[in-house]
Amino acid sequence: MTTTEIRRPPIPAAGTLTTAGLTTVLLGMALPLLDFFIVNVALPTIDADLGASTATLELLVAGYGTAYALLLVIGGRLGDAFGRRRLFLAGLAAFTLTSLLCGLAPTAGALVAARIAQGASAAMLMPQVLSVIQASTSGERRSRALGMYGAAGGISMVAGQLLGGLLIHADLAGSGWRPIFLVNVPIGLAGLLIARRTIPESRSPHPLGVDGRGTALFGLAMLALLIPLLEGRALGWPGWVWALFAVFPFAMAGFVVTQRRSERAGKVPLLPPSVLRSPGLGRGLLLASPFFAAFSGFMFAFAVASQDGLGLGPLGSGVAMSPLALGFLASSLVSSRLVARFGVRVITYGTGLQAFGMVVLAVTTLVAWPDLDVLAFAPGLLLTGLGQGAGMTTVFRVVLARVPADRAGVGSGALTTVQQTSMALGVAAFGTLFAVAAEPGMLGMRNAFVLIITIQALTSLLLSIFSAKLPDPR
Repeated sequence: MTTTEIRRPPIPAAGTLTTAGLTTVLLGMALPLLDFFIVNVALPTIDADLGASTATLELLVAGYGTAYALLLVIGGRLGDAFGRRRLFLAGLAAFTLTSLLCGLAPTAGALVAARIAQGASAAMLMPQVLSVIQASTSGERRSRALGMYGAAGGISMVAGQLLGGLLIHADLAGSGWRPIFLVNVPIGLAGLLIARRTIPESRSPHPLGVDGRGTALFGLAMLALLIPLLEGRALGWPGWVWALFAVFPFAMAGFVVTQRRSERAGKVPLLPPSVLRSPGLGRGLLLASPFFAAFSGFMFAFAVASQDGLGLGPLGSGVAMSPLALGFLASSLVSSRLVARFGVRVITYGTGLQAFGMVVLAVTTLVAWPDLDVLAFAPGLLLTGLGQGAGMTTVFRVVLARVPADRAGVGSGALTTVQQTSMALGVAAFGTLFAVAAEPGMLGMRNAFVLIITIQALTSLLLSIFSAKLPDPR
């Protein structure tokens, strides 16, 4: 497998991205992120309806994220070559169709297959969002658009479980969990109609090839980690599981070597080392990836602990998340002004506040379990949301603000690949850790949940401490 060259005549540079166009592309970003997390709150209901195992439930989240992560860069490069609006429309159409298939799935296996296809569709859609912003904006307008991108992304991640809880509680026509996927269908169809008129078309003047060898090695490394984490516990950790674990370092080493050789040969590999070495992108992703992993694990554990451990049900679990969503929204809306005044210290203070919010949540859980209600979670989650809204939107700005427009697909692909890979691995690793620790005779549900909260607090603190090494976004 080699890097396949894609040659297409360039079209004129993109026009100005209007407010309506920006809103539409942000919708295209919000749907895939919502669907990564919206399924968390539905897991107990899906289990009761389809008889899914714990490993299958984790695969509903991690399988989606893995397909998403593996194909993101390819999606970005196809957009650079064939037109970003064209790929956005194709990705949104595919995402709408696969959402319908998820909502109609008759078995757990069919749902997993549809979720993986949905993740692949998201990989076609998502990279076009940042590429359109990068190609169609500049200066302060681009900075504001990237801030809105970070805010919309964070809100989507934390609002997914609230929306999921509301839809499941409504139980429309006795449909149970299915509306969490079916709701995407009318939204997607409306988005398709609006996007055709509001999103300017653009292509790269020098479209890049597809790094087949790098993609294969990266996929092998991912699967060598994910399959054992998802299936090992249920199967009793057989020998082949440990053999797969052993494959991971060799696959990753091969991937790194391939990326370096490909770039030295004048090609642009899956994750170009030269791009990753840029101060904003490289350092930002290195610091943010543990945070993304721990956050996805926390959201998974919260959905299970609040329903199976506390009996809050889907609606109660979703509503309990609303302070986090509201806090995130409030601080993200003022993050641009905060950055103008404090620069990179917004990340330091924001993620530090988030770590403190997690500590408050851990203490509350230790003291009040099992008598916790929705209001008991509010102080810790509100502080967490306020800190995350300011900190993480600024991280997105730092990571992407200095990526040149002609490398929009490369930069956005690197960011979203690392983000989605981290979240998929986080669900697999921390979901398994939580499930094992929560078993009778181990830590129990309360202490297992506190363990996951503590890990999230530590990753937030790590990002806060080392954020001073990031370039100032002003």
